Amino acid sequence: MTVDNSSASKHGTSGGKAAKTGEGDRPDWALGLRRLYDSVVEEDLPDNFKDLLSQLDSKD
Repeated sequence: MTVDNSSASKHGTSGGKAAKTGEGDRPDWALGLRRLYDSVVEEDLPDNFKDLLSQLDSKD
């Protein structure tokens, strides 16, 4: 059976080991995922969502 490591090289990993950064023992992909999560959390709520929440609150 032959193992294709081409996807590992595309993602900056080799042999199944994650690339590490200077920030603790977290792999690069975990830090990228954390940055993405933080950016989504920091986004403002869209106006149409605010309106919907107001409508739902007023029905109580």
